[in-house]
Amino acid sequence: MELSKETLLEMYYAMLRSRRLDERSWVLHRQGKIVFHISGMGHEASHIGAAFALKPGKDWFVPYYRDLGLMLCFGLTPREFMLSLYGKKGEASSGARQMPSHFGLRRCNVVSTSAPVATQIPHAAGIGLGMKMRGDDAVVLTCIGEGSTSQGEWYEGLNWAAVHKLPVICLVQNNQYAISVPSHLQMAVPNVADRAAAFGMPGLVVDGNDVLAVHRVMKEAVDRARRGGGPTLIESKTYRPVPHSSDDDDRSYRSREEVNEWKKRDPLLLFKAHLESQGYLPAAVNDDYERKAVAEVDDAQKFAESAPYPEIEWALGPVYAEEAHHA
Repeated sequence: MELSKETLLEMYYAMLRSRRLDERSWVLHRQGKIVFHISGMGHEASHIGAAFALKPGKDWFVPYYRDLGLMLCFGLTPREFMLSLYGKKGEASSGARQMPSHFGLRRCNVVSTSAPVATQIPHAAGIGLGMKMRGDDAVVLTCIGEGSTSQGEWYEGLNWAAVHKLPVICLVQNNQYAISVPSHLQMAVPNVADRAAAFGMPGLVVDGNDVLAVHRVMKEAVDRARRGGGPTLIESKTYRPVPHSSDDDDRSYRSREEVNEWKKRDPLLLFKAHLESQGYLPAAVNDDYERKAVAEVDDAQKFAESAPYPEIEWALGPVYAEEAHHA
């Protein structure tokens, strides 16, 4: 698999833009301007490697809350993301009714999910079944954290996808902690992907900090799904260098030494070093990318801060139907 220089640089910018947007979100929370943020920081290689193997607009995506980089690749704009942080009118996922990062984007085939984790897996299986019945050659990607693979919905959804050979790819982003529970207390096998054999589907483990490695296994899974070869379970092993959310303190369950050791394998820095070694990313180009990314973030923040809040009545719908029909 050979990716062009232009594609590699696009992937790098996608990772960079997601990181800078994520970092600004943390700053806004610490400044008291937003009430909550849940980060995708450290997951950018998983996100961008996967996204560049898919066809946004044709393929479908059922995300989870850390998928900022994937959402940006599928078509979410930085302005729309900032609207969700501020709970402002025009927010794309739920009209500002839901918490930030409960992603959904109808125009881009991104299905909004429920707050309970793992419920997106049966949704993805159902979408995959619909694709197969219609004869589409599209693929549905769904993402989940390793902690959520203890949920019953995860087993039910993947079992269904395997039985019916559906074009479903489940990308497990294993960042080592289910909030505060380390993965060795979450499961008795070394890898989530080891469970794929029980479903009867391929299970692959990949370095989630290596964007090109993630892209390679995703491309294989996507090609297999389009050929009618059924689902694939991919476990992307990575790390989140920040707490589970803006409201948590990770010092209670992991050491600073551990965090600092993982930061040496920051996926953005690893890819930057790779591109520099190839002569693809001179300092001037990287500086331009940094300025462009920060300008996008500045614009998004300014846009969201000046946007109005939804009308109070907006909170009432569409939770209940306007008319009740009785037999």
